[in-house]
Amino acid sequence: MIGEFRKLLRALPATLVACLLGGEAVISQGAAQPLQLEAKIPLGNVAGRIDHMAIDLVRNRLFVAELGNNSVGVVDLVDRKVVHRLTGLKEPQGVAYVQATDTLYVANRGDGSLRMFRGADYAASGRLELHSDADNIRFDRSANRILVGYGSGALAIIDAASNSMLGSVPLKAHPESFQLDPATSDVFVNLPDERVVAVIDRTTGQQRYNWAMPHRGNFAMALDNEKGHVLIVFRDPAKLAAIAKQSGRLTSEADTCGDVDDLFVDAKRQRIYISCGEGFIDVRDARDPAYPRLARVAAVSGARTSFFIPESDRLVLAVRAQAGAPAAIWVYRVASEPTGAK
Repeated sequence: MIGEFRKLLRALPATLVACLLGGEAVISQGAAQPLQLEAKIPLGNVAGRIDHMAIDLVRNRLFVAELGNNSVGVVDLVDRKVVHRLTGLKEPQGVAYVQATDTLYVANRGDGSLRMFRGADYAASGRLELHSDADNIRFDRSANRILVGYGSGALAIIDAASNSMLGSVPLKAHPESFQLDPATSDVFVNLPDERVVAVIDRTTGQQRYNWAMPHRGNFAMALDNEKGHVLIVFRDPAKLAAIAKQSGRLTSEADTCGDVDDLFVDAKRQRIYISCGEGFIDVRDARDPAYPRLARVAAVSGARTSFFIPESDRLVLAVRAQAGAPAAIWVYRVASEPTGAK
């Protein structure tokens, strides 16, 4: 009987499931909500898991790491269509685009390679071997360096001008999301296997702290620089936590939805966007240090990776192929003013 009920729930829209289970109100597509779904861009014949994304703002091209398809899709956000696809990759996870050199970087889990492509025609322009599980990528604009998490525990440091390896910083476990503090030389690194956040000095390459975390599954991370917080979403249990940048002290935490892979801070509107594989986008109010919920927007089960584009006031969500529906990028326009009670 319980199994049949679960099958029924999986077949229902997420909004109706929330009502049946007595969950918090889900805001449907309407004028008052903070996210307005304005387009669904089909990715074509793309199978399997979709991971992280990056943007070329000059060409309005979105790069989509199609991990399960061993490819990277190039989506024109103006014409709302796929205009190119990079194939022959090995489980691409992280992508980053550097405007100054017009270079796309792709980190591959399958063979540990970091591959480079020219932004104009997407021709291959270089490759570095990190040997295993190349993952998240960040661009340190101040030092003109690329940082890549990889292997059983390291951050690779790469010169963006020459695309040569400068060195690596050892870590205690494989790094997931990490963020660069714009005000200091600190890098905050999620190490979920150790249940810690490592704090690295990216100037010296030295590890300054290992902050013990209160929960398991610290994969997603963002920085709320206005409040001096490292924001982390845990998967077990599903919690949003604010950690003080200076001390590592837990300042607040709140329940969120499950299976989160990305969160972003919208500094202009003082909001937090959390994409949940459970089938929602959780929108929080960053005006309040407790980060209360503004809305829980129904999305699609399994869609846990997203990308916020503040320059165009858009949040994009990667929706994998399932139940006969092809893979797609859902484009949300963000409302100009915060909504909901604090």
